[in-house]
Amino acid sequence: MTSFFAESPQSLYMDSSEMEAVADIAYGIFEHYLFSQFHTRKTPLYQLIEEGKTFREEFIELLNHFQEIYPDIAQVLKERYPTSEEMYILILDGEGIVPSKTTQTHWIVQDAPDTDPHATEDERAGKWLIFVEPDQVDEVWKSIRNMTWDGQLGISAKASTAKKNPDSRDERRVIYVYTADWEEEEEVMRVREQLRSIGITDRIGYKRNIETFKGEYASKGKRVTYYSA
Repeated sequence: MTSFFAESPQSLYMDSSEMEAVADIAYGIFEHYLFSQFHTRKTPLYQLIEEGKTFREEFIELLNHFQEIYPDIAQVLKERYPTSEEMYILILDGEGIVPSKTTQTHWIVQDAPDTDPHATEDERAGKWLIFVEPDQVDEVWKSIRNMTWDGQLGISAKASTAKKNPDSRDERRVIYVYTADWEEEEEVMRVREQLRSIGITDRIGYKRNIETFKGEYASKGKRVTYYSA
């Protein structure tokens, strides 16, 4: 498969570490675009991959459209992925699908089918925080991801990945399960019970976006979760 971007001049002005950082951002933007387009089509990408279905034509179509609307970002991507096939294979191998196989972005996100993509940014939203060991995150995420798409949990969920995150406090992974309104306690607790049904029985905390937006995080002697169950 041939190259899909024109030559990029960015490498003339940045050192290798800066190029890597910019390429990370560029890939994250493309991946978000790609996954959101499949989401809009009511066929999440993870289903196609796990069912062994080919989506190369759709991938190329969306990649070309991305190039048209974000030409500068597309050029940066070429520095890392000279051909579209490289990116396609990367995703087939689990990038953006399986936490332990995702090294290009810090998070994997799965929205519920009819969720506004910005719903998790609302001040009224909040999330259950689930900390898991690295060797357990893939299995737990798969269950939560599937239940989110099936409408059994909240509005969205996301999992931290194998990409090194300087903000992480330890080696554990974290999964967020969002609900739309922290004041709707019945709904918040309904989601908590659903999480129990897949084996998440230890006490976990629920943090409101209010505290997140204020930059408040747990520390010794300070608790920032609103619910605990």
